[in-house]
Formats: sequence, structure tokens, C-alpha cells
Amino acid sequence: MSPEEKLDPIPDSFILQPPVFHPVVPYVTTIFGGLHAGKMVMLQAVVPLDAHRFQVDFQCGCSLCPRPDIAFHFNPRFHTTKPHVICNTLHGGRWQREARWPHLALQKGSSFLILFLFGNEEVKVSVNGQHFLHFRYRLPLSHVDTLGIFGDILVEAVGFLNISPFVEGSREYPAGHPFLLMSPRLEVPCSQALPQGLWPGQVIIVRALVLQEPKHFTLSLRDQASRAPVTLRASFTDRTLAWISPWGQKKLISAPFLFYPQRFFEVLLLCQEGGLKLALNGQGLGATSVNQQALEQLRELRISGSVQLYCVHS
Repeated sequence: MSPEEKLDPIPDSFILQPPVFHPVVPYVTTIFGGLHAGKMVMLQAVVPLDAHRFQVDFQCGCSLCPRPDIAFHFNPRFHTTKPHVICNTLHGGRWQREARWPHLALQKGSSFLILFLFGNEEVKVSVNGQHFLHFRYRLPLSHVDTLGIFGDILVEAVGFLNISPFVEGSREYPAGHPFLLMSPRLEVPCSQALPQGLWPGQVIIVRALVLQEPKHFTLSLRDQASRAPVTLRASFTDRTLAWISPWGQKKLISAPFLFYPQRFFEVLLLCQEGGLKLALNGQGLGATSVNQQALEQLRELRISGSVQLYCVHS
């Protein structure tokens, strides 16, 4: 892409903030577009052996003086005989009534994955895939535009995602598949086995960052004979996203083109009877028809193109 070229306008709902890896704590960052129902924040981290406490604050601004309101304060404490979590709201410089949750599911010296799922009236929190607490908003969620992380915590990654639109494949919490942090990272092209094929309810997840001067991004599902009955391709030359048939026919997908250099994206494919549903950055984009026998005979997920992979799950 030349410097003179302009990016096509993209609706805010289609834009995902790139993940952050190994930030130094205390860490404060703007949440692109603020918080709204349907947003999900994922925290991958380690609790140090000598940890006393840490906190994750969803703030209404980032000023130092006066201190900003905190709509949701999540504060695990390890220094007592019974480790627990305190949740609260700071409004006008004053803390409100605190809520306490015992039986903290975090251990000193251990890694963890926390999901914060923001709904219309409350935030739900899961720890390592298990529901831990829910907290009803005391300030409007729309006022939140800043994330702050403080205290005794070694942060590995912070991800900003949208909740999956697939009702058929949903559970109380989506599977918070972690970002790949350690070397070697997934090489591109990447191949992942599908030993049992694809069955209704199964979801494929791909998260990646578009590289500089990209050419294409291609996701294909192949059978034992290496035929590809399903291919999804983003072409950077003509800015199109399309399904490609085994015979090379292109079926354009009506959606904003998101695959620009240094843009983070998430592809979800939900297997259902007779085909696959597609979502890009949490936005449903319809389906493509594939007969069930062909889905069951798939044996490989293959990804190629000008991307850096952060997560591949099938």
C-alpha cells in the first residue's frame, strides 16, 4: 500500500485493538472506542511468589489529579489467611460499598487467564475458564475508556476482543484461548490437524496481525487428498474478502475490508449442519454451504499469507 492510498472507512464495531505483550506494571492504556456491551478483555498473567495484591481498574479517564472514577475495581488479595477478591466502584473520589468474593482461584507462582465479559447491566469474570463473579454496574459502562493494571502481577498479555456472535456455539463464557507468547511462535504457513474432521458446534479461531506490505491472507480446510472444499481469502491487491470454491470460483463476502498493515483481526468459523458460519472481529458475516460428509472428512486447517499468528485453535 502506497503512502498516498487512503484506508476505506471501517465501522468502529469492526475494529479490534491489538493485544499488548509483557507490559511494565503499573500499566495504563486507552480502550479504543471505550467499553460497551459485548466487549471482552482477556488478561494473561502470573502471580509472583511474594505477591500481596494486584488490581485491574476499568477507569473513566486517566488523569492523575483529580483521580478518575473507577467503574469496576477488581482487586485480588493474597496477604491474608483467606485470599479473596474485592470489587468496588470509585465515584467522585469516594469508594462505594465493597463486595467481597472468597475462595480466590489464583495461586502464588501460577499463571492464569482471566476474562472480563461486559454485558448490558453487569460484568462477569471467569478465572481459568470457570465463572468466578459478576458485578452490577454502578456507573454507566459508556463512561469507561481506560484500563489500569497495578500491583503484584507479571502481565504476559492483554487482549481486547468482542464476544462471539454465534449463539449456537456459545456457553456462559467463550473459550479464552491464550495468545502465543513463547518462542517458537506459529510459523506461516501454518498447518493444524483436524483428526476428527469438523462437527456441528465446533469453532475455529484464528487471531493474527497483518504484516507490512501484505499480499494475501488465506485460510483453507483440506481433506486427506489435500483438496480444499473450503477456502477463505483476503486479497490486499483488490481489497476483497471471499470464499474460493475448489474450482477457483470466487464468492465475495459483503463486509468492510479490515486487513490493512498492522491491523489485528480475529476470524471465527462455526461448523453447523450443512456449512460454516463466519464472523470477523466478532461481527457475523453469513455462512457458506458445505455438505456434512465433506466437513467430517476434513483433516487439515492451513493458514498462509502476510500475517503474524497469535492464536490458532480448532
